[in-house]
Amino acid sequence: MKKNIIIWSAVGLLVVGLAAAIIYLSQSLKNEKLENEELMQLAEINKQEMENQYQQFDVQYGELQKQLTNDSLMAQIDIERRHTQELLEELRRTKATDVAEITRLKKEIETLRAVLRSYIVQVDSLNRLNEKLTAENTNIKKQYNEAATQISNLSEERNQLKDKVDIAAQLDATKFWVQTRNKRNKEAKKVKDVRSIAFGFTITKNVTAQNGQRIIYARILKPDNSVLTNSTATFQYENTDLTYSIKKYIEYNGEEQDVTLYWDVNEYLSAGTYKIFIFADNRMIGQTSFELK
Repeated sequence: MKKNIIIWSAVGLLVVGLAAAIIYLSQSLKNEKLENEELMQLAEINKQEMENQYQQFDVQYGELQKQLTNDSLMAQIDIERRHTQELLEELRRTKATDVAEITRLKKEIETLRAVLRSYIVQVDSLNRLNEKLTAENTNIKKQYNEAATQISNLSEERNQLKDKVDIAAQLDATKFWVQTRNKRNKEAKKVKDVRSIAFGFTITKNVTAQNGQRIIYARILKPDNSVLTNSTATFQYENTDLTYSIKKYIEYNGEEQDVTLYWDVNEYLSAGTYKIFIFADNRMIGQTSFELK
């Protein structure tokens, strides 16, 4: 009798243990699924934002072509427009999870934006030149009327173009660096020694961007894709509320600007790949990753 009681007690304990293990595994799988869904959502949002930027480039090149009568400049713009359309098609064929290809196409955006700015400046220069010609030819009625008409048209088109240059005024973060440090603030090689994470980047020069205060948000994702954070605070990105690791205010004046951020480690870190995403002005402006062993 005593022996049977012991056996049934052991069986009961085993059943309880298995039930607890199943519940824990189920919850873990559920959390992992939610985290992977959030990462996939972020990847899709990032790709869609890139597609929007390429489409806006194409639209703006079309607007520039409508303004010009300079055949040489029109031909140059047409080449850049077709190149933009080709990159857009490449992006549409690329999966959002293809990190290498998405990164390459994102770098192309920075180059395209710089080229677009140069053409905007050229069109603006032509406009100012026409204004000067108008002032110099006030005594010649025919020439004055022709120049005045052209200036009026360019002025109206430039106002329309001004509404569409927001894409050229967006910030970009480049030249990322990351350093993990130990309790003596020296570089740490192993994950068990890491007490803080210092990282930084450079916001590129952009004379078309509006000067003033900006809020920089940084999301640090652990290897399991959960966010390093000390609070439940979120920020708005597209139509999504995202948690963040660090928030920092900067004063942007249009010039190249270095930004450094710090994260104090107060929790267990596992070895693996960590990702850092940087946001400003309701868009992702850069990203990087680093390894901990």
